[in-house]
Amino acid sequence: MQHLRRLPDVIAAVILLQTLYFKFTAAAESVWIFEKLGAEPVGRIGSGVIELIAAALLIMRPTAWMGALLALGTMAGAILSHLTILGIEVMGDGGTLFALAVTVAVASSWVLLRDRERGLIFVRRFLGRSKPAGA
Repeated sequence: MQHLRRLPDVIAAVILLQTLYFKFTAAAESVWIFEKLGAEPVGRIGSGVIELIAAALLIMRPTAWMGALLALGTMAGAILSHLTILGIEVMGDGGTLFALAVTVAVASSWVLLRDRERGLIFVRRFLGRSKPAGA
């Protein structure tokens, strides 16, 4: 049952890694998206690098929450771009890219909720407090 606990991490990481091929090989759909957003090629390559880092962090248990936070922020931008500029369907994909972005966002939110204590410990250490305020 413990392996099912990591399922959201794996789902998000696999989707992020799968889309890297299209970003890094300048696939027509990726180029079109980032041209439409006015961010080709820097936005395409930059978002690919961020997604690669997020996927790597998601795969490792201690840093999964960091990867989830990074992935959620990236997917928030993707979802907002679909809703405001690109549309749900991109170049006849039937909304697949939008659905994948929503799936990664949901899976990442799940990881953040599940691993919230790890994140809080990190923040407390970063701020120089080892105990919660008021404790």
